[in-house]
Amino acid sequence: MPAGQDRAADDAGCHILHVDMDAFYASVELRDRPELAGRPVIVGGASGRSVVLSATYAARKFGVRSAMPMARARRLCPAAVIIPPTHGLYGAVSREIMGIFRSVTPLVEPLSLDEAFLDVSGAIRRLGSPAQIGQLIRRQVAEQQQITCSVGVAPNKFLAKLASVHCKPDGLLVIPVDGVRAFLDPLPVSALWGVGDRTGQTLARLGLKTVADIAATPPAALQAELGKATAEHLLALAAGRDSRRVESAVREKSIGAEETFDTDISDPGLIRRELLRLSGRTARGLRRGSCRARTVVVKLRTADFKTITRSKTLAEPTDTQQVIYQTACALYAGSGLSPQARLRLVGVRATGLVPAAAAATQLALGEQPVPWREAETVVDRITGKFGVNAVRPATLVEPREAGGSARHGE
Repeated sequence: MPAGQDRAADDAGCHILHVDMDAFYASVELRDRPELAGRPVIVGGASGRSVVLSATYAARKFGVRSAMPMARARRLCPAAVIIPPTHGLYGAVSREIMGIFRSVTPLVEPLSLDEAFLDVSGAIRRLGSPAQIGQLIRRQVAEQQQITCSVGVAPNKFLAKLASVHCKPDGLLVIPVDGVRAFLDPLPVSALWGVGDRTGQTLARLGLKTVADIAATPPAALQAELGKATAEHLLALAAGRDSRRVESAVREKSIGAEETFDTDISDPGLIRRELLRLSGRTARGLRRGSCRARTVVVKLRTADFKTITRSKTLAEPTDTQQVIYQTACALYAGSGLSPQARLRLVGVRATGLVPAAAAATQLALGEQPVPWREAETVVDRITGKFGVNAVRPATLVEPREAGGSARHGE
């Protein structure tokens, strides 16, 4: 499928996404080497005993693949540019990408640095249909990291993974519930998880070449050749069944939001306005997760991709927009950026999370609690029913909205 082409369909019931970066290591390296765009590039050690870590799609056309010995890769593609890996860079980019995923849903199951399963069933009311959420993720990854990813949308993990593979690079593919068999039947048996060389040889000996062939085979015949467990596994996948859930084994360590501007900006007023909006999204995320944060972090990325982070640990854990915003503004003011510095990205993140029940604020004798949290909790109930823009600070109302109705959605 050509790059950038999307194939969408009815996504009702397709709440599982598989997101996979396209040629991850190579794409990250090429961000700072635009002159290499379109050329065959291989990331890996230059010695003959090294292996390929990643290759651009231009190099893959010559048969170069990840984990291939570098000596063989250079024979297949003598014109390839070899780039040594930048240790530490890929993990840092991966953490930011996983942060994008977790801003959508807490149900994220990373498989490696560059791919993950997401269960977006709880985000549909807030962000739109599964396909729309997939497009949102693709857009945010492209804007914030300058790389592309492919997204599979399907009823389960097995199908979502297949969908992302089939729409690479830079695509989105939905496998609708009523289109599962139409998608699976023509595929070779090797498309099923668990079909390696040995099982593939057995299936070939039985004359089974496609997934449809397996689906039509009597269970007893498969069990006689492969054993009960393997036969049941393959028959379930051939029918498009996969009962595994998305497992988010790691407790969320931070909650936040980022925004990449359409054009770089230097106006402090506009930047503070964005900090207010992002602080609100962060505070809502904390309250949804019944968490409070000990530390507020601000991320500022300049036009030349230099990233500055500043953080402050609070005297008391918080989940209120006003506290987060005031802290974020102070961090921005103390960032050391020159008044002329142009920003392409601003982010606000809350870390050091603790359960809200264990973060009761200690008041001095006669001191009254700050009313902000109570007010923001009321706003949560309103926006939960009418959309996040139903009630918001006047600063965030666009001039064109002042005389009309507010926009709904975020």
